[in-house]
Amino acid sequence: MSDDLIRQDAVTIVARLKRGEVTPHDLLDALEQRIAAVDGAVNALPTLCFDRARQHADRLMQQPAAERGQLAGMPIPIKDLADVAGVRSTQGSPIYANHIPQQSDVLVEHLEAEGGIVYAMSNTPEFGAGANTFNEVFGATRNPWNTSRSAAGSSGGAAVALATGMAWLAHGSDMGGSLRNPASFNGIVGFRPSIGRVAHTLKGAVQTNLSQQGPMARNVEDCALLLDAMCGEDPRDPFSLPRTGESYLAAARSGWRPKRVAWSADLGVTMVDNEVAAIARKAAERFAELGATVEEAHPDFSGLHECFITLRTYDFYMRKAVLLREHRELLKPEVIWNIEKGFKIDLDEMERAENRRVALTQRYLAFFDRYDLLLTPATVVAAYPIENRYVAEVNGHKFSNYVEWLAIAYAITVSCGTALSLPCGFTREKLPIGLQIAGPPRSEARILAAAKQMEDILGLRGATPIEPRVTH
Repeated sequence: MSDDLIRQDAVTIVARLKRGEVTPHDLLDALEQRIAAVDGAVNALPTLCFDRARQHADRLMQQPAAERGQLAGMPIPIKDLADVAGVRSTQGSPIYANHIPQQSDVLVEHLEAEGGIVYAMSNTPEFGAGANTFNEVFGATRNPWNTSRSAAGSSGGAAVALATGMAWLAHGSDMGGSLRNPASFNGIVGFRPSIGRVAHTLKGAVQTNLSQQGPMARNVEDCALLLDAMCGEDPRDPFSLPRTGESYLAAARSGWRPKRVAWSADLGVTMVDNEVAAIARKAAERFAELGATVEEAHPDFSGLHECFITLRTYDFYMRKAVLLREHRELLKPEVIWNIEKGFKIDLDEMERAENRRVALTQRYLAFFDRYDLLLTPATVVAAYPIENRYVAEVNGHKFSNYVEWLAIAYAITVSCGTALSLPCGFTREKLPIGLQIAGPPRSEARILAAAKQMEDILGLRGATPIEPRVTH
């Protein structure tokens, strides 16, 4: 029964929970067995809290079935950047190695109110910095398709848990592709929703919005299900959006079809591995099977890199400058680099960055007057060797810093867009590749609908969960 449960999709599991065919305790037992069997090879869920989860399940089962929320007792791991009350929440940093918060993040409270049961914290780079999931507290998370490769990041632990059957649904967050990159590397779905769609606890400056919380899952419908449970306003997050009344799961199943889509291999801002570009292009061209016109085009992203680096640095500085002053010896070099750049930012540089972002956003929004969706590779490479801290070059092009290889994702971030990474094929080394499906703000419904139909056309649903493929 345990293995059978692990391989069912989340929509099916939640329906069975609501019918009383399985209980949250059955699911927790299945997950505990699965984690014991496979996590040793990949290190995705280093912190477990099954006692807390079973106590939550006990309380939930005392409520009438109709009052158990949209998730009805579905277990969910939380990325180790968001606090969970009573659970070791480290942010991947030695500074917080023994931190046990008394209060959960707003997003965790929302998920638990909808019947989500937290049973684990998923591994992340220190403070989410860098797109390779390793830290000095728990070590590295390995890609299950080839354990000598990176799981990407910063939601790497969440993506690997999904790919290996240690989760049906998972929480992640995304600034420069931190949902989309690991989704692509691990063959699952990751969705960065609109700014404010998912309420969360404020950190640092009130107005920063590069990073957003979002859902991850093994398929599009499951991802939509989790977004339904995650979304909604909260007064503790002044920029959070109210529920629209629409079901994102229903939107995914709506059959809506785009009429005109744009494809770009590089958005004019980055170098992309030739094999990755070819696989993503082949998938994008199949939108013609939905009746869409597919044209090669992209918005003008002039000034993107300078804009993103300045605003990202400002974000890190506002959140973490105090840690550099008090705990420099415990921070990894990439985090120090970010914060120290923040010390050097002046108002003229911020003014240029903010104005560039306004211009980028205006050009991005105008692009969707002509196109319904924008398609690109979700990442510029497939999973790279885990010992490489980041991608330094592609096709002989050397990137200028450790985050520039993420430009194909952060172009959408800076432009206030919404984007999903959908599994679209495999390399010759049998490593997954993701197709990024992007749209303007508030376009979750159309992205999910298109992604679901493309998932059906590509026939890759059900490729996960897999057993970790251990390679040395």
